[in-house]
Amino acid sequence: MTALPLALIVVITVVDILSPPEIHLGPLLIVAPALTASIAGPRATAGVALLALAALTVIGSVRDGLTSANIETQLSAQVVVSALIVGLRVLRDRHERELARVRSVSEAAQRVLLRPLPDRIGPLHLASFYLAAEAEAQVGGDLYAAARTTDGTRLLVGDVRGKGLSSLGDAALLLGAFRAAAHLHADLPGLAEYLDGSVCWDLAQLAEARRAERSRHQHQHQHPAPDPDPDEEDPDEGGESFITAVLIDIPDDGTRVHLIDCGHPPPLLLRPDGVTTLTTRNPAPPLGLGELAPVSYEVQTFPFHPGDRLLIYTDGVIEARDAQRRFYPLTERVTAWQSERPGVLLSRLRRDLLAHVGRRLDDDAAMVVVERLP
Repeated sequence: MTALPLALIVVITVVDILSPPEIHLGPLLIVAPALTASIAGPRATAGVALLALAALTVIGSVRDGLTSANIETQLSAQVVVSALIVGLRVLRDRHERELARVRSVSEAAQRVLLRPLPDRIGPLHLASFYLAAEAEAQVGGDLYAAARTTDGTRLLVGDVRGKGLSSLGDAALLLGAFRAAAHLHADLPGLAEYLDGSVCWDLAQLAEARRAERSRHQHQHQHPAPDPDPDEEDPDEGGESFITAVLIDIPDDGTRVHLIDCGHPPPLLLRPDGVTTLTTRNPAPPLGLGELAPVSYEVQTFPFHPGDRLLIYTDGVIEARDAQRRFYPLTERVTAWQSERPGVLLSRLRRDLLAHVGRRLDDDAAMVVVERLP
């Protein structure tokens, strides 16, 4: 990797020695360590910097002598700039190591929290993808999970208010509650009520911890705690934190799909004759708002035959905007590609979504495709 910087040192040295006295190319030798820093580590950069300094010494001894003011100035400047280049390369390596550790922890958290959906579960073929909006994050506030019951499969797709790592705790809570209870409740309304209670309890505990922290701050400093940042979410405020979700039950021996929509974007049903939006008549409020008013969880049933597919997604997909602030046309894209297999369909949608937003999402985005096999 250092062949080009070494070649530059040789060429600049030879040309400078052979040039007329009024032409000085020696200062260009600093290009060699600067180029090395972009392609190699600090040791290689320091080695090339020393070679460039030696080459400048040779030029000075051949042309003007090492005691001339010109060559002394060039040598001093070369030493200072080379030291800065090597130092910056060391800082860059340290930052890259820290970033690698953060990425490793993030990937481990993803594997534990958002387990990959199996390719096959019962009579269903599944495919999914997740895109986190927060830089360098692998997971955030969107979530999905699947669980087997005695006679079918249950799916959960949800979206925590907020995005990125700040919403990770609520996502972990809901996923844990779903995995623990999905096979214990005989009907979807019972499961939805249990999940809403779990989220409400967690938010209440978080609000209590926040109030205790403020009270402790007031006691220690004998003056009121500073007002919270108006742009920061406050879990003390009722209704400020919630999770939209859709719960789906797919019996193994049927041709139907049952779902409860808790304030979530409606799934799409992909059939050979077109794409249908599974809009529910009376969607329930998002999970976590059940304490504000009585909630009735109404199950909606739709046809789901062999070969049919469900596309469940979060609002980060349909609210993604391009440079002209236009929303992502999900239904239009799905209609054009609905004949593709689930994995291929999601790969196309993923690439197209990233191209639509210029590879920078404003919110987390997740999609799950479920196909009933013959």
